[in-house]
Amino acid sequence: MNVISIQSQVAFGHVGNSAAVFPMQMHGIDVVAVPTTLLSNRPGYPTIRGRVLDAQLLADLLRGIEERGAVDAAQMILSGYLGSADNAAVVADFVARAKAKNPALLYCCDPVLGDRDRGLFVHADIPPLVRDLLCPLADIITPNHFEFEWLCGTKATTISQMIKAARAFMARGTVVVTSAELADTPEDEIETLAVERANAFRVRTPKLPISPNGTGDLFAALLVAARVRGADTPDALSHAASAIFAVLERTAARGTEEMRIVESAEWLVHPPRKFECIAITP
Repeated sequence: MNVISIQSQVAFGHVGNSAAVFPMQMHGIDVVAVPTTLLSNRPGYPTIRGRVLDAQLLADLLRGIEERGAVDAAQMILSGYLGSADNAAVVADFVARAKAKNPALLYCCDPVLGDRDRGLFVHADIPPLVRDLLCPLADIITPNHFEFEWLCGTKATTISQMIKAARAFMARGTVVVTSAELADTPEDEIETLAVERANAFRVRTPKLPISPNGTGDLFAALLVAARVRGADTPDALSHAASAIFAVLERTAARGTEEMRIVESAEWLVHPPRKFECIAITP
């Protein structure tokens, strides 16, 4: 089982590939990790060192792993934080080329664009490229609620609105919306929804008093790991939600800024509490 994961990398902390690679490896997946940035740490600390990779360097790295047979061996490509508009174009070109070479290859696009607290936190020229270049190539997209509404260009505050918007935005594949807060979501819970052409599912977990960076990166990795291992959408959704809740619960108990991913290694595969996914009808 092989996944090509294209996203940011930090030396300290857990975001991007630094949050995604280890969980996938814990599921027995060989990860080809390609960085779009090389940074000392995530934004939010008093200092940050490093830089976004030049598009030509990213293109060279992707061409290099292609030459080593990574595309032929992979079951899934996962992309996350891109760092620049030029990198978005490079990734889109690579995904299109890879899918043409390996028609069985799936692509999961995690459109790391912003959140409800901060709005868009990437350069203004990146979101349109994610929407117009990357999402049309995707078999799975994993936006948070804020990103979903931005991509669709419409508010979605009810289940029926979300399903309608998701199916209009993505005619095939699966849209998985994380951190969803809808009209019927209990105040002490948060939910994740998956919408396909013929089915829709939701899973709720308790809301915790923390909001560490990298949760979307970790969720996408857990979802991809489950899908690559053969789980269908409801089982993959249930597993990802259960495992990330376990990590966040431990993080809250430790009182740390960074997620306790390595400390929660066994829970990434076998979370102690399972949250069931239920089918929904708009």
